[in-house]
Amino acid sequence: MTPPPATPSPGPPPPRVASALVVGCGYLGRRIAARLAARGGRVHGIVRGAPSAALAEASGARAILADVADPRVPLPTLPEVDLVVWSVGFDRAAGVGYRDVHVTGFARLLEALPARPRVVFVSSTGVWGRDDGPDVDETTPAHPDREAGRVLLEAEALLGAHRLGPGTTLRLAGIYGPGRLPRLESLRAGVPIAADPDSWLNLVHVDDAAAAVVAIGDHPSPGPLYVLSDGRPLRRRDWYGRLAALTGSPAPRWTAPDPAGRGGDKRVDPRRLLAEVGVSFAHPDALRAVDGMLPGELDASAAPRPTPPPAGER
Repeated sequence: MTPPPATPSPGPPPPRVASALVVGCGYLGRRIAARLAARGGRVHGIVRGAPSAALAEASGARAILADVADPRVPLPTLPEVDLVVWSVGFDRAAGVGYRDVHVTGFARLLEALPARPRVVFVSSTGVWGRDDGPDVDETTPAHPDREAGRVLLEAEALLGAHRLGPGTTLRLAGIYGPGRLPRLESLRAGVPIAADPDSWLNLVHVDDAAAAVVAIGDHPSPGPLYVLSDGRPLRRRDWYGRLAALTGSPAPRWTAPDPAGRGGDKRVDPRRLLAEVGVSFAHPDALRAVDGMLPGELDASAAPRPTPPPAGER
């Protein structure tokens, strides 16, 4: 009788983030903070105002009031941490430009950090322009055709060349989740969608995005660049048709795509992240995930609306 194969001895457990600073505790950042705090991590969160501070504290983070984009006010002394996550949204009402936040503000933040933490920069698949090919992954050269994409690409390069770099850039597809469904308000109002209904839409659930950031923080040696979507691109016709049916909205209407607008027709390939970091999805299928949401979760007005991080509808 052949003996069973020997069971290999378990290796050392992977390192786990014990302390973190989440810069921008919005829709995604609060979920990152909550995951780290729930397992006993010491988490701090940089926010700009008291309402955001209360939400950050509720997620388990110790709020730090600061405006990274305001050079007139020095940043406070920041704590020494293992992991820093840049998940800052852009608030048009703040009176500063996109580059002021994601390049100038990011540079201020990096210079203010003590020690040498691992830095994860939340970027967007919007760095790829409309002519960068139908399928994109980490090897696809980026040629953004919108200001936001150009600024994010500049910020990525800033981190790569910094003394704290290269860090890890995570380019996110469009984030969705409870209280955050792309263009739902426009759909309800019957506003035409400026896109080809048969073009591809790439999405990732906010909880899966948060889990990916934490997994990168825990990994002993993550790569400098990953892209993240759920790996199941959808036809825009199917996504917006489903949202309309679930929310009792008018059937989607379409108009010619805006050359300067969001969108495009790409398929985002997240396989490198899944293979190298070991990320798995709790919500691998956006249509099934949205089907399973409660009526209140489908309503954007039922959840707080913090400024989103850079990832938009892709």
